[in-house]
Amino acid sequence: MSNRILVLYGSYRSDRMGIRLAHFIVEGFRARGEDVELIDAKAIGLPMLDRMYKEHPKGEAPAALEKLAGQIRDADGFVFVTGEYNWGMQPGLKNLTDHFLEEWFWRPAAIASYSAGRFSGVRAALAWHGTLSEMGMVVISSTIAAGPISQTLSEDARPIGEGGKALAHAFPRFADDLAWWMEAAKAQRARKKPPY
Repeated sequence: MSNRILVLYGSYRSDRMGIRLAHFIVEGFRARGEDVELIDAKAIGLPMLDRMYKEHPKGEAPAALEKLAGQIRDADGFVFVTGEYNWGMQPGLKNLTDHFLEEWFWRPAAIASYSAGRFSGVRAALAWHGTLSEMGMVVISSTIAAGPISQTLSEDARPIGEGGKALAHAFPRFADDLAWWMEAAKAQRARKKPPY
């Protein structure tokens, strides 16, 4: 039985390089038989946070918000693909996640980072770790990072160069780690109702 995985990506830039990493991850999980979907914050186009999903009267949330809430609730796990802006998080991805809270609870999350430089977005990944934990997710210990992104993945999301080899080598452990935690969380939720 496959796991339902959402890969969340949040760049709004016109020349988005990180989408390569998002596609690499989607294809990597699909090749393992997982049910995986890319959630692109730019394509969804949520407004800057004014009212969280739960703050809308039942049945009155905007359609995009209602659909995404269902997708999040139905997922077994998440991969957050994050670029690094001035040592921090991308606002597009952060804005998307902040529209929800309880919908994220009791499922594992993984972080994949990238940047145009050699640090591969690790400072943003570090910032996301605490944020995702606060939002009720278990953040797995395995991470993957791509940088410089243009020298790690081709336009069609294929590994290239030494960085691409390292990324391809790291992906199976990353995927195994997330799969283990998704299966553990599913088993625990089936055995015992979450405490809140």
